[in-house]
Amino acid sequence: MKRMPFEPPTEHYEELLESIDEQICHLINKRKELSNNNPGFPTRALITRWAKKFNLYEDFINSVFSQLLNEEMYKPVVEPKGFLKNIPVLKSFEREGVFYSVTFVRQYKNASVVHLTIDQEEDDMHARMKRPTLFDLSVEGGEVEFDCRNNFGGGSGGHHSFTYTVSPALPSDLSTVRLRFKEYKIPSQKQTGFEFVIEADK
Repeated sequence: MKRMPFEPPTEHYEELLESIDEQICHLINKRKELSNNNPGFPTRALITRWAKKFNLYEDFINSVFSQLLNEEMYKPVVEPKGFLKNIPVLKSFEREGVFYSVTFVRQYKNASVVHLTIDQEEDDMHARMKRPTLFDLSVEGGEVEFDCRNNFGGGSGGHHSFTYTVSPALPSDLSTVRLRFKEYKIPSQKQTGFEFVIEADK
């Protein structure tokens, strides 16, 4: 999924702020280092205290720290190039009447695209929509660290499909890796604790 190029909201910039803005970037990086890039989120009491102390809106501070949690969303997008083949997987997992399946992987020279489908009864789907969730994908196994990006998806009735771009490309022998899907709530992005693993046949 291509990201639209960023356009500054205004052409004006107060140059007197340059040193302050550079320090903000420095502190963001220092915050990542001190927390090992796992900072959590400030408590409500802290947000309230800082809002009063620095004359800022609480929701604005919440928004700033929410963005600091989502840096991974802004990593450069890898666009799959050089289609090679489709690799059938045809593996599934079922829980409480919901059927999760990975039907195939589209293999490119620089990336792979994993296809996840979710099927359920329409009445059950409407109930789940009241507590919307999505799934993160991680790839386990082998010596390569894979970056997995949710391209999201869509559907109708009780059928939905999603794609994930994985880079670098997965091995042609998918039995050497495991695809782990972890459910999280939206928009809070808190994990629900539900996950499942898809493994291809050897």
